[in-house]
Amino acid sequence: MGNSLACFSKKNQTTKIRKKINKNNIPNTRRSSSNGRHIPPPPCISRSTSRKSDRIIYPNSSRIIDHDIDHDYIREQARVAATLLLQHHHQNGTFNQFERSVSLRDPLNCSSRKQKRNYNNNIMPRSSSSRRARSMSDSLLHQGTTNVEDLNHKHFVLVHGGGFGAWCWYKTTTLLKESGYHVDAIDLTGSGAHFFDSNNISTLSQYVKPLTDFLEKFDDDKKVILVGHDIGGACISYVMELYPSKVSAAIFVAAAMLKSGQSTLDMFSVQLGLNNLCQRAQIFRYANGKDQPPTSIDYDKSLIKEVLFNQTPTKDVELASVSMRQVPFGPLTEKLSLSSTNYGSIPRFYVKTQDDFAIPASLQEVMIDSNQPEQVFQIKGSDHSPFLSKPQALHKILVEISNISPKMNLKTI
Repeated sequence: MGNSLACFSKKNQTTKIRKKINKNNIPNTRRSSSNGRHIPPPPCISRSTSRKSDRIIYPNSSRIIDHDIDHDYIREQARVAATLLLQHHHQNGTFNQFERSVSLRDPLNCSSRKQKRNYNNNIMPRSSSSRRARSMSDSLLHQGTTNVEDLNHKHFVLVHGGGFGAWCWYKTTTLLKESGYHVDAIDLTGSGAHFFDSNNISTLSQYVKPLTDFLEKFDDDKKVILVGHDIGGACISYVMELYPSKVSAAIFVAAAMLKSGQSTLDMFSVQLGLNNLCQRAQIFRYANGKDQPPTSIDYDKSLIKEVLFNQTPTKDVELASVSMRQVPFGPLTEKLSLSSTNYGSIPRFYVKTQDDFAIPASLQEVMIDSNQPEQVFQIKGSDHSPFLSKPQALHKILVEISNISPKMNLKTI
């Protein structure tokens, strides 16, 4: 359509409209401007819902004429009218009396009350995805978010925890995309829709290969925000060390946030004796025989709601019960090698889950105290799976972190 519209010049379009108006004997009411020139009264334009034509209602006339109007011409006339109005206010000293509307001054705050109410009540937003995406993109334009650092904070990569898959982020993915963000949820090896036997995964590099492959192919001049849940925290730490230039921030959601030289098993062993329920829900698998170390960990389906989803809606618990897979044991025992120049150069944020029975809040605090992040957030009333039990609250935190300036004093590990 763009090429066909370009065939009609503004001059010819204007002439055609004026000729057709005169043929219909529409009065040519004229107004005098301050410099003696006569200015014709502007038409009142109401847009047709069919989008095939626009309706033009001329002053002092009860007739309505339909035309296929060049929208570029209309915008040009609006620009001229705005210029004349601006000159008028400058000449009369009334320019300062006019202030931008609240939506232009702070577009994000216009709907903040409604959004806040939705977050507090755990209600999924009812606005259409197109309207929400347009609103967020307009907000970014009004705020002048055009520099590279800001754009690098608008692409999330979500990494699931043990037994989960990319499917678990479906609410978070939807909310972020509706807010105008780019989002990729990764299935780690042997997880979700990635078909591979978890019992044959022995190293962390093998487990996170889908994530490293993604970042390897990612544009060198762009960055992502990594979000890791559960043992996904160790996974994002591993790739932070490998690709520090491609990561603008890392968010640990009820996740293993380890120091250099620690393994996930080292950290989780701290809770031994503190959470008997979680231990009872775990079933060790020995694909190489009972005389060899475990090869994977499975969950007792009758206990997963109590351990992982104690605040999650029933329908999502059912989804999880048929979607969860075994957790490879080998990657849990691998100690991370993290440096201050790579891993330590990336801002880290932690999201605590207050009612978590899988990784209790007390264990999360141990990790926070021993490896302090830039900032700690807390979701009250959340179980181990806030992306299912408290999706709006988690979404709000992710958006807030994405808007934090990346230029900050980083803590060393």
